[in-house]
Amino acid sequence: MPKMKTNRGAAKRFKVTGTGKIKRVKAYGSHLLTSKTTKRKRSLRKPTVVSNAERRRVKRMLGI
Repeated sequence: MPKMKTNRGAAKRFKVTGTGKIKRVKAYGSHLLTSKTTKRKRSLRKPTVVSNAERRRVKRMLGI
């Protein structure tokens, strides 16, 4: 059976940490920023971890 191919779109969006968690960038931080509060924009800059519900699906896309 051939190897699983990595989903290249997912590979550009997710990174695996040293402990095996998957980091992602938050959504809604690229445009229409004038209506968002400074606090909200600041929190959107920080990466976050993929939820437990989505972790299995993302790992499969990354070929892990």
